[in-house]
Amino acid sequence: MKKKLASVSLLLLAFAANAQNMTTTTTRTTIEKPAYNKWSLELNGGINKPTRTMTPGYATATLNPFHADLGVRYMFNPKFGLKLDVGYDQFQERDETAPFESRSIRTSLQGVVNIGRALNFETWTNTIGILAHGGFGVSQLTSDNGFDGKDYMGNGILGLTGQLRLSDRVALTGDLTGIVNGRQNHNFDGMSPTSTGSFDGVLLNASVGLTFYLGKNTKHADWYSEENERLNNLEDRVTTIETGLIDTDKDGVADLYDLEPNSVNGVAVNTKGQAIDTNQNGVPDELESYLEKTYGQNGKGATNSTVEELINGGYVNVYFDFNASKPTNASLSGVDFIVKYLKNNPGKSADIIGYSDEIGSSSYNTELSRKRAESVKSIAIDAGIDASRLNVIANGEDTSVNKNSNEARQIVRRVTFKVK
Repeated sequence: MKKKLASVSLLLLAFAANAQNMTTTTTRTTIEKPAYNKWSLELNGGINKPTRTMTPGYATATLNPFHADLGVRYMFNPKFGLKLDVGYDQFQERDETAPFESRSIRTSLQGVVNIGRALNFETWTNTIGILAHGGFGVSQLTSDNGFDGKDYMGNGILGLTGQLRLSDRVALTGDLTGIVNGRQNHNFDGMSPTSTGSFDGVLLNASVGLTFYLGKNTKHADWYSEENERLNNLEDRVTTIETGLIDTDKDGVADLYDLEPNSVNGVAVNTKGQAIDTNQNGVPDELESYLEKTYGQNGKGATNSTVEELINGGYVNVYFDFNASKPTNASLSGVDFIVKYLKNNPGKSADIIGYSDEIGSSSYNTELSRKRAESVKSIAIDAGIDASRLNVIANGEDTSVNKNSNEARQIVRRVTFKVK
């Protein structure tokens, strides 16, 4: 029974995370509609070996240069696709044989099977793949010192391509392909007609090359595993839930539901983690009550000097995500606090002081701290504070915390204020 209750609780937490967190919603959409690139461009070159249809006394080298191939491939899904390619082969005599020179140009439409995905290579490697390809096309044979004109024929083609992923955009390939020509009228050397039948010339190609992956997504279908992506996204969702259950500001409301994750320590909050501020003056009721009792007169509220002490003492802050110049939504209450104070005290002005953590160069971080202060200033101006009352100061890096701690760096990525 306890296990069932635990399972139900986890499902409820997942549902709540989806309702509260748009990031989680986006992740689920990604799972339902896998995003991977489908187009690729293939370029390779190597050697060839024509067989069967050769005139007696004429022969090419065992490893005969030159072969080149250019192809465009489209994958319908991670396992199956089509490609259109153009191949070029040059034939020339080997040493101590009769001289000749001829060329073959072909084009073919081929089906492609991603053997790596079909055999679940992703269970043991993310860098090695194999493609099988085969189809039909047309060829043209010409000769410089043999027959006149052009010899046109149909062909069947079958090959195997090994892949080594260099990055998400490029793969190194090695290919072995066999081509059988139909109704070839002249030998590959071009010096005499064929005499072997309907399916005459056989041509072998061996090549190495590069495949370039095209598209806006991170992965190509060649390397996309739906099962791996599902498990990775599930792990991300569980991590989101686990992280969301942390209560950073110790106010009793988990960060997942906390709209104010930096509320003042010890003050009462509502169910959304927001400090209770009934009169909307920017000071939590519990803190205001304490200030009234300690510094107020006849229950009329805290003195301006006390509020200034809070502001100038660094208790009012605006926080930023890593490398960001716009405040986090949860910390906009800090801007609201200073705006209300300045509206209630039209004779006062404020320094807006920006800071950054130590990640990156000092010059970059100084400029980032300035941008953060300027961003807060713009929000205050839009809220009705005259720009002449706001002074931006870029204090750059705050080196007072451990730079290797993510949590500590979050604290110093901030804007603070000094009123005068």
